[in-house]
Amino acid sequence: MAGKIITVAQQKGGAGKTTIVANLAVALAKAGKTVSLLDTDPQGSLGRWYMTRREAGDPGFDFSTASAWGVSYECDKLRKTADFVLIDTPPKIDSDLKPAIRESDLVIVPVSASPVDVWATEGVLDMANREGADVLVVLNRTKTGTRVAEDVDKALKDLGVTPAKTTIGHRVAFPETMGIGKAAIERGKGVWVDEVEALMREVLTKLKR
Repeated sequence: MAGKIITVAQQKGGAGKTTIVANLAVALAKAGKTVSLLDTDPQGSLGRWYMTRREAGDPGFDFSTASAWGVSYECDKLRKTADFVLIDTPPKIDSDLKPAIRESDLVIVPVSASPVDVWATEGVLDMANREGADVLVVLNRTKTGTRVAEDVDKALKDLGVTPAKTTIGHRVAFPETMGIGKAAIERGKGVWVDEVEALMREVLTKLKR
């Protein structure tokens, strides 16, 4: 069975795309899945995280890079050997993103607790809809119970979007572990572990894996 392609995309920078990719990759690997990472963002944050992780030992998964024109080729190659291929993308919506979304079985769209992030989501949702890709909008860096979080949730529903059941909180564990080539779920017990594992289970259910 061919591996599933998961693209993490958001037009606005700072939404936490790379953090979602890294933590989901580690969670899937810990669950016994084979994982490959594909970085299409020229900024290369995922690549720097991976190399930092690799210097400390076996990273647990493979890593590749590609420009827009090479995404289809890399996906065809990687899905033959991996259960899941996770793609990190640049913070923009243009022709460079289209090949990744076209290849995807699922597009994860992280949305931080800001109405601006919701506005930026519309472009990704529109492109995913035109390419026939399934979408999972994930509220990221949230502070539950706040007025802003409620406003973001309402704004998404006004767009006809039902967010993922899982929300990822605004927790220090995520940036701290990224800087040393780790994932938050490798830091030890904490609510961040429950959040990432819940997101993984929701993704697996959506992909029927």
